[in-house]
This record gives sequence, C-alpha cells and structure tokens, in this order.
Amino acid sequence: MISMKKLTLGYKKEKILHDVDLKIEKGEFIGIIGPSGAGKSTLLMAIVGGIKVFDGKFDVLGYNLKNIKKKDLSSLRKKIGIIFQGYYLVDRLSVLDNVVSGMLKEIPMARAIIKYYKDKELKKAKEFMEIVDIEKHSLKRCDELSGGQRQRVAIARALAGDPEVILADEPISALDPKSATKVMKVLKKVNKTYGVTVISNLHHLEYAKDYCDRIIGVNNGTVIFDGHSSELTEELVEKIYTTK
Repeated sequence: MISMKKLTLGYKKEKILHDVDLKIEKGEFIGIIGPSGAGKSTLLMAIVGGIKVFDGKFDVLGYNLKNIKKKDLSSLRKKIGIIFQGYYLVDRLSVLDNVVSGMLKEIPMARAIIKYYKDKELKKAKEFMEIVDIEKHSLKRCDELSGGQRQRVAIARALAGDPEVILADEPISALDPKSATKVMKVLKKVNKTYGVTVISNLHHLEYAKDYCDRIIGVNNGTVIFDGHSSELTEELVEKIYTTK
C-alpha cells in the first residue's frame, strides 16, 4: 500500500527525514515512536501528501507522491482518514452529526446542512458509533463529552469516509491513562474488524508495544528501528530516545 525508497522529506528548503526505506502492507497496525522533533509527524503527514519530497521514490495507494497532481492528491486524500490530538470536531453539533460529516464525499452539502440523512447513512453512522462505543451519546453535543469520548467520535467520523488508511497523530497524548487505553483498544478493534491500515504517532512506548503489530523508531531524521515490539531491546529504546 505504501512504499518509501531512499526518501528524503522536509519543508521548503529544510530536509527533516533522510534515506527512509519503508514498506507498509494492508491491514498493519503501526506505531511510530521517538523523541519530540525526531520527524514522527513529518513521516506520518507525508503519507497524505502534506510534506515536500526532495529525493527518492514515494508511492501511496498507487499514487506517486513525488509528482502527484492536485486532482490525484484530492482523490488520494479521500482514501485516508486522519485523527488529530485536538479532535477537530464541531462542538455545537451532536455526535451523530459529526460522524455523518465523515460521509460528505457521498452526501450533498445541501442535505448535510439541513441534517437530512438517508436510512443507509444513518445505518452506517450507527455501526461506527457502536464499534467505538459512543452510540449511547449519539444525540449529545460534542462539547458535552470527555476527551476520550471526543477522540472516539473522531475515529467513528474517520471510519465514515470508508478509508483504506487511518493516520492517528498523537491520538492519546492529551488523555488520562484509562481514556488512552480505551482509545487504543478502539483503534485496534477498527484495524481488525475492517482491515484498515492504522499508522499512529505515539509518545508512550508502552502503548506502542501493547497495541501495535509493528514499531518504527525515528530519531535525528532517520529510521533507526523497524520491527516487532519483541525485538525492541533496552539498548534500541535508548538509541531511539537519546537526543543530541
């Protein structure tokens, strides 16, 4: 699904990541770890075409991101769901309305504005609210929810767009341990139930080890570990998190 070969990424004239070689398959659950400023977010957001490609080959879902056209970039982004640390929900709207907003590529804007949803759309929304365990709050405004609940709404909204890949940018860094655990369990459930590839930046190593099939360790602009959590020795962890 995603292939990076000798890839160098960055912003304007600044190169952030160098000589990245990665191949990500359908259905994987991947955690990206490393210290602040190591390039984790750069690596994650590059997948949605938000980062400049300086050198190398970069293919995502059949698109060449080094020379992608605006029309193709728009098509690619429709296949990718993104979950942010800050949720980015419409607080004054209900949980249901926020989840259905993930279907806007299918629902005409006029119908969405007046909140006229067809039965098949409501059925999909109900399914996704149930899988993230938020359906009992479906009619509540999102500003009435806790942080963990809001993040689960964001996951359901991402699912509503029928993504092939979900990118989760620090999805639990603002949550208490109990809420963080529930969000990670939900992401794992989504990954297993729908076969959606999930790629997440994580500050907390233990969550990456507990929930991710594969861990990518980034430091000083390079990938220095790529493997199963069982291969992650104390020496490698120290190498990943040691800053200059």
